[in-house]
Amino acid sequence: MDERQALASFGALSQETRLQIVRMLVVAGPEGMAAGTIAEKLELSPSNISFHLKELDRAGLVSQQREARSIIYTANYDALGGLVRFLMEDCCAGHLEICAPAAEIAACCPPGKGKIQ
Repeated sequence: MDERQALASFGALSQETRLQIVRMLVVAGPEGMAAGTIAEKLELSPSNISFHLKELDRAGLVSQQREARSIIYTANYDALGGLVRFLMEDCCAGHLEICAPAAEIAACCPPGKGKIQ
C-alpha cells in the first residue's frame, strides 16, 4: 500500500459511521451483510448508509456483490491488512519486540475465524 492509498483509507475510516460499518463487516466475515441489514443495525436511512458504503468502496475497504435484490458488502481484508502493514512497516526503529503483540493479534484471527478480543 502506498501513502496515497493509506490516506484514502484513513480518510474513509475517520468518520464514526464508516468505522462502525467496517468493524461490523469484519465481524460478519466472508459472508458479509446486506446494505439493508447494516442500515437497520446502525439505525440509519438507506440513503445515508448508501453514502457511507460508497465512500468505503471508493477507498477500497469494502467489496460489494449483488445477491438477488440485495447488495452484500464484505470487508476487504487484503486492503485492511495492507493498511496495518503500512502502519507497521518501519516498526519501532528495528525493535520488533515492541510490535510483536500487534503482529500476533493480526495473525491469530484470519477472516471468518472469530473476533479479536
